[in-house]
Amino acid sequence: MTQIRYRKADVEGINVFYREAGSPAAPKLLLLHGFPSSSHMFRDLIPLLADRFHIVAPDLPGFGRSDMPSRSEFAYTFDHIAGVIDRFTEVVGLNRFAVYVFDYGAPTGFRIAAKHPDRITAIITQNGNAYEEGLSEGWNPIRAYWQEPSAANRDALRAFLAPETTRWQYTHGVADETLVSPDGSSLDDFYLARPGADEVQLDLFLDYASNVALYPDFQAYFRTHRPPLLAVWGKNDPFFLPPGAEAFRRDIPDAEIRFFDTGHFALETHAREIADAIRVFLAP
Repeated sequence: MTQIRYRKADVEGINVFYREAGSPAAPKLLLLHGFPSSSHMFRDLIPLLADRFHIVAPDLPGFGRSDMPSRSEFAYTFDHIAGVIDRFTEVVGLNRFAVYVFDYGAPTGFRIAAKHPDRITAIITQNGNAYEEGLSEGWNPIRAYWQEPSAANRDALRAFLAPETTRWQYTHGVADETLVSPDGSSLDDFYLARPGADEVQLDLFLDYASNVALYPDFQAYFRTHRPPLLAVWGKNDPFFLPPGAEAFRRDIPDAEIRFFDTGHFALETHAREIADAIRVFLAP
């Protein structure tokens, strides 16, 4: 039976909550979640992989059970979040590891990989984008905010933080919605409802433009270092399109691309299939 331990690490004054499973002697696997979730999104995947890997899954700063410092004390940018998670890997002793990235976890993980290419043994990207063609028209309201960061454009994005939108993100593109537990979206809504969490998330919507600006740098890292890469993609994702997965082969020609008939939160319906693909991909 898999035992998952729930811990916190002090990362330069910020408590980073994380889930840990598997033998510390096993190959390392870092799991990075996306918006608006937490490491809870990996609750089904971790037990399917913990017999083979030492798994560490943190909550990003401002998410889940990690600290959410005030905006006056902590700049909510992806550079800053990636810096905290980079240091977190050092604090918990991840010297060489494979990284699984999803949604916001992708620009976080890709920053770390580009900074420390020698530490990355492989990348699994589940709807974790690094190419312009992967961005759907669903990004248009956020793009409008990038182009004109007005109060009106900021307020227009508050609908992305509403419970009905969270649930929609979990169920859109899923053939059988009864397979999607309501627990994930309900927990996300709980964290989104904390005082100040809305402004934190709106700051990150604005700063997401910095990720798109770094796409050429991420792609240069892929071309130069050719990390083994597996894309496991919910093909019905309303935000990150299948061409974004296929584009990885431009820079890593032998990248493995797998599509699943599901939506954005592919692990909600296809955790076992994705785990099986990872086990084969990372086989020694």
